[in-house]
Amino acid sequence: MRPNTRRPAGIPHSALADVLLERLTTAYGAAADPERAGPMAAYMKDVSPFLGIPTPERRALSRTVTKDTPPPTETDCAALALRCRGLAEREYRYFAVDYLRRHVSRCSSDFLPVVRHLLVTGSWWDTVDLLAAHAVGPRVAADPRLTTVMDAWIGDDDIWLVRTALLYQLAYKSATDAERLFAYCHRRAGHPDFFVRKAIGWALREYAKTDPEAVRAFVTAQRALLAPLSVREALKNL
Repeated sequence: MRPNTRRPAGIPHSALADVLLERLTTAYGAAADPERAGPMAAYMKDVSPFLGIPTPERRALSRTVTKDTPPPTETDCAALALRCRGLAEREYRYFAVDYLRRHVSRCSSDFLPVVRHLLVTGSWWDTVDLLAAHAVGPRVAADPRLTTVMDAWIGDDDIWLVRTALLYQLAYKSATDAERLFAYCHRRAGHPDFFVRKAIGWALREYAKTDPEAVRAFVTAQRALLAPLSVREALKNL
């Protein structure tokens, strides 16, 4: 059965999203493999059902879906992402994340609430990490005023917003705001959630590729506060 792709109230109209959703549900629906779907859902802790399309095949299908379509506007991106979010199977969300990763430069700072909605609804690391590094990160880099939003997210009760605040600079390299990164890691060092503790270590490990001495000094100074998992991840390559 084809999913219902009608536009829910509150989602902006987009003719491009209409075209993409029609193509997408047709292509993905035809490729669905129920025998693979169960194990894929189990691997992701049953956060949502799957169609059972392996990543290489899914990406090839996605290229056919977007072929010969015009560059999207911010409204197109919002409509597509929110409508994909409304479909049950996880692969539709993967399509939306990949699409945003490709076109986020076409979106303004006003797009961040859309990304926030994607981060806090039906969330798991598989989509959150990509959105953090490749949707949130580029928007904050383009508009440094959005660092105040990251300052709010790092203190939020939602673990995925906390993880995003820790990881949004993941691809910044020498442009990393190290003071803010270290402050965030210090602030959430005692967090009880695995995904936050893992993100602290990952963010530090990635920045260590740029400034290993700074990371080593931070971990040494904060070792009593940092979880063993965070320390192991941070120092893995040092």
